[in-house]
Amino acid sequence: MSPNRAENSSRRKWNKIEHRVFCHITRTWRGEPLQSYEMVVSLIGSTRTTTGLEVHATLDEADYKKGIKIPNADYQSINITPCKFHGDWNYIIKPRNTR
Repeated sequence: MSPNRAENSSRRKWNKIEHRVFCHITRTWRGEPLQSYEMVVSLIGSTRTTTGLEVHATLDEADYKKGIKIPNADYQSINITPCKFHGDWNYIIKPRNTR
């Protein structure tokens, strides 16, 4: 997993793939009223390009608790490696070493 994260939105790094597909998604829903999550997911999922790109989307309706505190020992056991470029924002997470 290689997430790109930023401490605040002014430093947020855009995802190249997301950036390239967003123009096709907005073309698909152009002129459509975005009245519900289901409609948005349906329009995103019906996005196709002439070069064969198909976008698949599902609605995640799970409830996620906010403010969960991770014990320091668990946090320290994460196998995380900062990237050379802005390692405070970009990093690689690998499975824990269990041996």
